[in-house]
Amino acid sequence: MFEKEIYIKRRNSLKKKIKEGIILFLGNGESPMNYTDNTYRFRQDSTFLYYFGIDEPNFVGIIDIDENKEILFGNDFDIDDIVWMGPQKSVKQKARLSGIENSAQLSNLQQYLINNIKKGRKIHFIPQYRHENMLKLQILLGIDALRINEYASQVLIHAVADQRAVKSKEEVEQIEKALEISYEMHTSAMKMAKPGVIEKEIAGYVEGLAYSMGRGLSFPVILSKHGETLHNHSHNNVLRKGDLVVHDSGAESMEHYASDITRTFPVGGKFSERQKEIYNIVLSAQLEAIKFIKPGRSYRQVHLKAASVIAEGLKSAGLMKGDVKEAVRNGAHALFFPHGLGHLLGLDVHDLENFGEGNFGYDDKIKRSSQFGLKSLRYAKALAPGIVITVEPGIYFIPQLIDKWKAEKKFREFINYDKVDKYKDFGGVRIEDDVLVTKNGARVLGKKIPKTIEELEALSSA
Repeated sequence: MFEKEIYIKRRNSLKKKIKEGIILFLGNGESPMNYTDNTYRFRQDSTFLYYFGIDEPNFVGIIDIDENKEILFGNDFDIDDIVWMGPQKSVKQKARLSGIENSAQLSNLQQYLINNIKKGRKIHFIPQYRHENMLKLQILLGIDALRINEYASQVLIHAVADQRAVKSKEEVEQIEKALEISYEMHTSAMKMAKPGVIEKEIAGYVEGLAYSMGRGLSFPVILSKHGETLHNHSHNNVLRKGDLVVHDSGAESMEHYASDITRTFPVGGKFSERQKEIYNIVLSAQLEAIKFIKPGRSYRQVHLKAASVIAEGLKSAGLMKGDVKEAVRNGAHALFFPHGLGHLLGLDVHDLENFGEGNFGYDDKIKRSSQFGLKSLRYAKALAPGIVITVEPGIYFIPQLIDKWKAEKKFREFINYDKVDKYKDFGGVRIEDDVLVTKNGARVLGKKIPKTIEELEALSSA
């Protein structure tokens, strides 16, 4: 938990953007795995963490705009709780850690809301992603749980998204702490990727590092020699010499800020010439994209810059042909690069995504494309200093997609299908770093994790 002044400042900034009413922030509760007392690892709601900092289940925060008052609702431990969980600070004491003077027991929350609804006061809340919280809001506000997100406050969504998108100094420091863990996770995976090793041995080890050094994973580990499957969570393959491993993973700092790094490296310590050619195209696209980032430039432009570098490289390799600008404009490159260049990063690995990408990644000036590949760009708006975003271009050879486009005779003027067919056993390459937009450009965050061919071969063969 940060110093209470940070949470006070965040709440005060939010109050200036909401004209009237009551803001209701639900913290998360425990989620059972298979019976009530056997729960998944608790993860607090990120927006609740941002404004209140209390990393425990079953708390609710209230910001009363009209009365300029804040209230923390929660439950004090009784003797049965203490027997199992030990003594805990009272709700009042926890409220003061967050800079809040008013507190109450959770059992009083419903009546508090009913009284204010009867007075005709507006209750603002953000979209919910957990079904149990949708049910809680149904009980508290009398809105059908299945329709609860239709009533989420648009003014609150945009106010919170604008505030959380720009990272403060202490937030950037936390992301870099998470990246310290990522460094250990990725360099360890590179060293472990030997012939005969099963993927889950590496995946399990890097997950252990995330838990031993921080709060755990920021998302389930993606680690596979079948990198052509973008989010491959299966770890059952035995590694063989000559395989390429795509490892996409991240950790959470002790304050729950995320890292998200991808590296692709060879099993046995050496890239083949064919692998080097494709790898270096992706690396060039990533480096050029990072260099292209600056305030005021849209992330869609940065995405298209990376796509152009990929298309140019694939043309040089004989896999694409024709006018590169036209190929990218029409989306022909998406056969190989079918996802967006990156996403926001912060308290969530896909920061703000629970608000809906249309509420933070797009605006009146930049609408979402319907084009395959480009439509998967999560954040497209103009960049601003303080935004942290991932830059993760890739090239993938997906046999089913290749066969489909070839059968449809799609983009034959741009794609050399005869040669592409010979790459169906290739897999994929993705390279990802976490980047801070600065006043004049961009800075790659964290300790440098090996990503050149020479660096990766040196470490993978160690």
